[in-house]
Amino acid sequence: MNQNATQPQSPEPDPFVEVATLSDIEPEEPLHVQVQGTPMLLVRVGVEVFAIGETCTHETASLESGFVEDGCIECPRHGAKFDLRSGAALTLPATRALPRYPVRLADGRVFVSPQPKG
Repeated sequence: MNQNATQPQSPEPDPFVEVATLSDIEPEEPLHVQVQGTPMLLVRVGVEVFAIGETCTHETASLESGFVEDGCIECPRHGAKFDLRSGAALTLPATRALPRYPVRLADGRVFVSPQPKG
């Protein structure tokens, strides 16, 4: 027997958690969810669903009541805008990006990983 042979690795557990159905998410209306204790927002734009951090990176204002338009969300407190796809801060006063989380859609259900995208 070859002592250098590697044993098959057991697959990593799937980190995705079911958090909503597509019908739960109104177009361009943020939906607050918690995934394993992490607060985040789901935002539906067209056929895509984005999962982003729930709190503005400028101050600790919730983005849940933020205005969504053209693939961006605007903080209701000071007007900072963030790109939903990249999380990038697009306008001052915010300078740091929002965390983004991987999303999977299957059979009308929405699954999110609690591990932020790199």
